[in-house]
Amino acid sequence: METSLTLVVDAANVVGSVPDGWWRDRLGATSRLRDHLAVLARDGLEAPDAGPGTPRVRPGIVLVAEGKARGLESVEGVQVLDAPGEGDDEVVAVVGRLFAADPGRRVVVATADRGLQDRVRALGAGVMSARAVRHRRR
Repeated sequence: METSLTLVVDAANVVGSVPDGWWRDRLGATSRLRDHLAVLARDGLEAPDAGPGTPRVRPGIVLVAEGKARGLESVEGVQVLDAPGEGDDEVVAVVGRLFAADPGRRVVVATADRGLQDRVRALGAGVMSARAVRHRRR
């Protein structure tokens, strides 16, 4: 199983991609997303841009939380980072730090925010939709 992929998740955008009442409990909704991501980290997933038959990927996962979703603890396989300000700015900063530490690393950002997609693509990251990360299964 490949291990060179880091998935950076824009928590607010991914949580908000499905109208399931997340706005009543942002921290709880982000906690459920973190737990879903922990399963993906443990069991691996199909590469976001790969075709059928491609080996599964066990990604490193960084979940960026902002606003009322801050304060969530990391779990095995998912590093949770609280954005000190805007979540988008922290996602961009995380992508930059990842590439600075390992220029050959593969980074994919999960967000539906087109402005954020443009910013991380300019750094060399790939993008996957917010809904896609919520619906990825083992």
